[in-house]
Amino acid sequence: MTPEDTDAPAPLLCLRGVVKRYGGVVALDGVDFDLLAGEIHALLGENGAGKSTLIKVLGGVVRPDAGTIAIDGQVVTVHGTADADDRGIRLIHQELSLAPNLSAAENILLGREPTRLGFWLDRRRLEAQAAALVDELGMSEIGRVRTRVGELSIARRQLVEIARALAVRARILVLDEPTASLSQHEAETLMARLRHLREQGVGIIYISHRLEEIQRLADRITVLRDGRNVGTRDAGSVDRDELVRLMVGRDVSATPPRPPWNPGPVVLSVEDLHAVGVNGVRFELRAGEVLGLAGLVGSGRTELARALCGLAPIRSGRIAVDGRTIVPRSPLEARAAGLVLVPEDRKGEGLVMTGSVAYNLALPWARDWIRGGRVDRRRRAGIVERAITRFGIKADHPERLVGTLSGGNQQKVVVARWMEHPPRVLILDEPTRGVDVKARAEIYSVLGDLVARGIAILLISSDLPEVMGLSHRLALYRDGRIFREHPADGVDAVEIMASLVGPGDDQDP
Repeated sequence: MTPEDTDAPAPLLCLRGVVKRYGGVVALDGVDFDLLAGEIHALLGENGAGKSTLIKVLGGVVRPDAGTIAIDGQVVTVHGTADADDRGIRLIHQELSLAPNLSAAENILLGREPTRLGFWLDRRRLEAQAAALVDELGMSEIGRVRTRVGELSIARRQLVEIARALAVRARILVLDEPTASLSQHEAETLMARLRHLREQGVGIIYISHRLEEIQRLADRITVLRDGRNVGTRDAGSVDRDELVRLMVGRDVSATPPRPPWNPGPVVLSVEDLHAVGVNGVRFELRAGEVLGLAGLVGSGRTELARALCGLAPIRSGRIAVDGRTIVPRSPLEARAAGLVLVPEDRKGEGLVMTGSVAYNLALPWARDWIRGGRVDRRRRAGIVERAITRFGIKADHPERLVGTLSGGNQQKVVVARWMEHPPRVLILDEPTRGVDVKARAEIYSVLGDLVARGIAILLISSDLPEVMGLSHRLALYRDGRIFREHPADGVDAVEIMASLVGPGDDQDP
């Protein structure tokens, strides 16, 4: 059913001819878009296609240069984010907007806090209301609502952001990559809640690069390319290949290609490792091998990565690289030993967003191009040029701000910056978080090249098909430990997920 059908209800939301320019760049070029009440309408497109700009226009973050917005058939002007809230429009951006120094409860009810005597914050009621909402939404993974948001993982912060938006009865809910940091189990919980909101008449705009997820959840799908609407389809009448062609204008495989497996000697050995959130982990990783760490958000995967790379203190156990025991107390010490982490939060922890592409690529190797207090510009330029060329980083100039690149190219910079002198072990935490299908294919190709060069990769991903497809072996992770290992070839996704979400015959590898 489409809004043009004779018996179709009037759209809850109608955008017509929306144009937005940034200098000489046209971000939106006459976009039309409709949303019905009680509909989940997916918005697809590569990074840079105009999706984020369109929802910023809707949310009052930016003003369009042309076009109209109508709600319930009435043309309106959205003057800002507060005005959007008043009109029942709630945006959840991919980049979270939480207050890290406040608790989860304070963030969820920010601006609607219960008070005593009309003035004093009633903290007990605040936490009780937030906890009740978290239970209602099925988001127990958030944990204790009195915990400071800054102490939560990226995935749990995402859940807090969603809970805050759903605390208000929004008529139009916009979600930008809401499951990017969630496991399959947690994504299913969220999608069940969104279906319930749809039944209550809420109109939902859903942005995601997970095509299978969109086809299961959405009623209709609109694809943007180069700032234009290139097609709107009923979700049940379109297959994945057509969606990919609409997005990129050609066929691109989103299936992770497993690199050839030619394992070398053991590079990384971990024995009975204990740290915060890590409870007796042991495994081995060989050169030229990808070991996938499959576990739910909150299982301790990221905590393990941080302990290995000197970002969290080790309580006991042994880490050895090439047979030599190390006790990394900082990322610098870990890198010197051959361990490098590409974190899941590339903007907060992986890159200097106010720096240029060249600055980010050259920074780890300052000792190579700063000698005796003098800058060797030729050597620095060589480092930057090699990284850009080897990894196919798309930037019109090396001095372009890294924050202006697409998510996929930012992720390439995060990986490429460590490859002037390649590490022995590369730990990847959510390497394709928030990047489109074309960028994923490019990143998969980069990882294949690294494996062929003999680099050992420990892969952490909430995308189960991704971690199963890229890995040579799977380590199933729960409650801060590896409880089983499998060869990745031929494993059953249903069985793997069943092992991760519920108690089973846990056996150490």
